[in-house]
Amino acid sequence: MTEQIPEPKSHLKVVLTSVVVVIGMVMFVFLVLRPMYYLICEWTGITGSQFEVQEARNFEVQMDRPIKVQFLAMNNATMSWQFRPIQNEVIAYPGQQVQIAYFARNGSPRDMVAQAVPSLSPYEATNFFIKTECFCFNQQPLAAGEETEMGLVFQIDPDLPDWVKTISLTYTLFDVTEKEELAANY
Repeated sequence: MTEQIPEPKSHLKVVLTSVVVVIGMVMFVFLVLRPMYYLICEWTGITGSQFEVQEARNFEVQMDRPIKVQFLAMNNATMSWQFRPIQNEVIAYPGQQVQIAYFARNGSPRDMVAQAVPSLSPYEATNFFIKTECFCFNQQPLAAGEETEMGLVFQIDPDLPDWVKTISLTYTLFDVTEKEELAANY
């Protein structure tokens, strides 16, 4: 008696289903999650177009309307630098150009590259806070043991809602060294 060998099962259906699922997942990320991320950032004022470079404007300075601007700094969990504002707060008048600086020191034994990501509160002040120069627009390389002062120049648009008396600007510093090294290798 001869033994019959069963024909191999086709895995075509499983492979096609897997490909369709992967394509669907990629489309979901780009068509749903990515726009949702930008929408949430816009709503919360965490990041977005309001933090792009803008030109200084010729506003009439409103000396009768002092606004307290607080400056905060923090490091991402993987960032080992010392990072702080040189001034913790200033009084700014709508229309006035104000210049301040942050201090950074790379206390690690290796050269590093940092990127500062701003956050502004209250959210309603976001579109009225105009940055004309900011260290957050560029990555900041520092050699091991090196320190620097990083500048910020801003204006407050006089159309800022009257109820806003205090604005808090927070920068979070991220280590982007590995990303820069990978980009340089390609």
